[in-house]
Amino acid sequence: MLAREKPSIADDGIEDAAAIVRPAAAEPATAPPISNVANRKNMLLLIQFRWIAVVGQLITIAFVQYGLGIPLPLLPMMGVIGALVLVNLASFAWLRLHDEISSAALLLVSMLDVFALTAQLWLSGGATNPFVSLYLLQVTMAAVLLDAQSTWLIVALSFTGFVVLVSFHHPLPMPRRWDGDMFSLHILGMLVCFIINAALLVVFITRISRNLRERDSRLAALRQNAIEEDHVVRIGLLATGAAHELGTPLASLSVILGDWRRMPAIKANAEMSQEVEEMQTAVTRCKAIVTDILLSAGEARGEAPGVTTVTQFLDDVVASWRAGRPAAALTYQNKFGTDLPIVSDTTLKQIVFNVLDNAAEASPAWVSFTAARDKDALVLEVSDIGPGFAPDILANFGRPYQSSKGHRGRGLGLFLVVNVVRKLGGTVEARNRPSRGASVILRLPLIALAIGAPHHAE
Repeated sequence: MLAREKPSIADDGIEDAAAIVRPAAAEPATAPPISNVANRKNMLLLIQFRWIAVVGQLITIAFVQYGLGIPLPLLPMMGVIGALVLVNLASFAWLRLHDEISSAALLLVSMLDVFALTAQLWLSGGATNPFVSLYLLQVTMAAVLLDAQSTWLIVALSFTGFVVLVSFHHPLPMPRRWDGDMFSLHILGMLVCFIINAALLVVFITRISRNLRERDSRLAALRQNAIEEDHVVRIGLLATGAAHELGTPLASLSVILGDWRRMPAIKANAEMSQEVEEMQTAVTRCKAIVTDILLSAGEARGEAPGVTTVTQFLDDVVASWRAGRPAAALTYQNKFGTDLPIVSDTTLKQIVFNVLDNAAEASPAWVSFTAARDKDALVLEVSDIGPGFAPDILANFGRPYQSSKGHRGRGLGLFLVVNVVRKLGGTVEARNRPSRGASVILRLPLIALAIGAPHHAE
């Protein structure tokens, strides 16, 4: 049974505050690993970088050949550019056909980029070409994208290419008009190369760093989820053990109350008889709770599943909750629309009970429960006119032991609600209403409740 938690008192300054717990870090079974997601994004960045390199080389070759009048070996240089285009097309096709992009693939395309740069420099003056400093751009990209060993391999390739270009390259015949101004021409080339390096570094390193930060953020969220799920498992073990231990004393109490009901002194006293009946009802409910805990702990979805519909499930939940809490005023609206078959889930029923209990404790005079459909999701909203959520509760919504009740060990109710809904692939949103009170909205994907769906909320 889920723990109960009452919304904390909120002041008027946070009426529009809200907390949303999403399953963004909960990886589906078929989702690619987080590192692979970053590799795919980085491969796309390299593809974009290579397209820019192709366009930049074409512009540079045209400017040098026709603007400066320096003859270049156009055919082989165009062949290198064509090879870069083929590498880009092959990389894009690989992305479309394969889900996994390994670090080795990033290393391979980075090596091809170094070879292409070396070939172009060899054809256009070798180490004397001011664009030779583009090697530093390749090394910088490798340092961000690859591991240390692969980065040093790119460094070694770049160094080897530079050394080779010092001694072996295709000399360029310079027109006579540049004989006395070669240094100025070289400085101009270095300036253009510097601008290209700086611009590409700012654009692509920023985007690559953003990809890596997103990956680290998702990893941190997964670690937090793993800690919370371990906490849920331990709570489940404790709850199951407590249920076993409570079985015997509850049975003894039931027998004792049965004996009291038959005692003449109590039967003659109407007030005492009524109290004994209420005690017997409470004990019966406690035994039912214990039984539900044990069944939930030992029953897997698919073993004698309870097939029902959305409307029937919600009606049963509302009827059961009202029966156990007759003093609470509950307004129920079903706006789901066309009914759908689902598998009844005891755990899902308990989390709805939990949210309704929280609202009833904060606002016994009025609790609203609304069910609706938003595309492929079941949306359950529970509202009240109580004091609302305190800022610290909203800021740490879904964390264990966040309670306003002032008792140690409390505050597990919403924590378990969030974890169960997240396991189902849904979201939980808590917010304070504009006028008064609070609302908790559960958004559950219908596919997770469909017949034949795997049981996530164990």
